[in-house]
Amino acid sequence: METQQTVLAALADAEPTTEEEAKAKNYIEDFVRRQSAYWSRKTLEGHLTASAWITNEKADKAVLLHHRKLDIWVQPGGHIDDEDSSLIEASLREASEETGLKNLRLRQPGIFDLDVHAIPARKNEPEHLHLDVRFWWVADDTRLIISDESNELEWLSADEIRKLTDEESVLRMVRKSMV
Repeated sequence: METQQTVLAALADAEPTTEEEAKAKNYIEDFVRRQSAYWSRKTLEGHLTASAWITNEKADKAVLLHHRKLDIWVQPGGHIDDEDSSLIEASLREASEETGLKNLRLRQPGIFDLDVHAIPARKNEPEHLHLDVRFWWVADDTRLIISDESNELEWLSADEIRKLTDEESVLRMVRKSMV
């Protein structure tokens, strides 16, 4: 995984669009400064995660999945593996694993969105925070392959997304990117 300094530099370049996202940025920056294992699932307080906001070229459709464990519609993403060399690599890996999409390319350089949210306790894991770093990807191919982590996986318009979720962080990404 990349160093604390490179992650902090990437975070410094991120430009929040709402007060809530600015608070998330500040929290994540502080967390990375004080936590050397900022990406590790072993860090029980929380850890960085990497997500992928995926749209088609026209940005009139985005990919959302109905998360099996959380029972909500969200973007692809998840935990950073020790083998991931960077946040971008982790985001791309998660995107491919959860959607089957290949040949994804970054729509914009750098971090697209930031969010901090609680994950409920399960089995041997206490409740903890996911400090989510999101990148905007564009897919040329639109054939989706659902993973075992999801109940459903769809290309959706902005109106369809608004009907499926009231998750503010998802709706914020819709506002930032979709026509």
